[in-house]
Amino acid sequence: MPLPVEVDPITDGTWYKPEVEVTWQWQLLVNDGATLNTSYNVEIYDVDLFDTDQETIDELHDDNRFVICYFSAGSYENWRDDEDEFAGNELGKTLDGWEDERWLDIRSTNVHRIMKARLDLAADKECDGVEPDNMDGYLNNPGFKFTARDQLAYNRFIANEAHKRNLSVGLKNDLDQVEDLVDYYDFSVNEQCFQYDECNMLVPFIDADKPVLNAEYPEEDEDLDDDNSDGSWTALCTASNDLDFSTLVLPLDLNDDFRHSCLTEP
Repeated sequence: MPLPVEVDPITDGTWYKPEVEVTWQWQLLVNDGATLNTSYNVEIYDVDLFDTDQETIDELHDDNRFVICYFSAGSYENWRDDEDEFAGNELGKTLDGWEDERWLDIRSTNVHRIMKARLDLAADKECDGVEPDNMDGYLNNPGFKFTARDQLAYNRFIANEAHKRNLSVGLKNDLDQVEDLVDYYDFSVNEQCFQYDECNMLVPFIDADKPVLNAEYPEEDEDLDDDNSDGSWTALCTASNDLDFSTLVLPLDLNDDFRHSCLTEP
């Protein structure tokens, strides 16, 4: 049975609701054996749901950090603990640039079941919120003929299921549907909106007093270098701060090789 698209957002609850210009750190531990740098004095740590152990989450909480747990809601990753639960006909084409990931058929009731189990895991690990990734398969070439309406229904489903578990939830990219989803989500996580001149599409979050957590990657942009020797970060950060965004300049691998925050941090 397809998910209904005309569903009301769940908005009443005690889950974490970050404020505009919140400070954050984004480091994902995926297959490279990296360790999490917990030394940044920020409000939010965005970390991998599966790879971050309970001890680390507890340590971050003890340091008064809020923990957002990342998982992919729109793609199959062949190294995850629940990889065997997906059916073959639910796996689509390979994601561009990520050979170990395949798009999922977001219309599948089995996929919905697995994602609810992942949200259960986030709640069990006492994450304060979640960052479901790959929420814009309809704009790519997933290997399935699902539509923008299917994507909208799925993204609303994910948001409401997160809130049912008292989890904050962020919309990852999917800029074309921001206006239809801003009421369902507590914040936005975006990549490279300045590089692609798309930041204006995220302003509805700021207008709703919800933060935009943006990352820019120097490896993908010849105008940015990783030490700011040409002053390019200064111009970027001026533009970001004018929009009240929370922008970080990070390595594409999100491995903490370098980091620059456009917001002042203690």
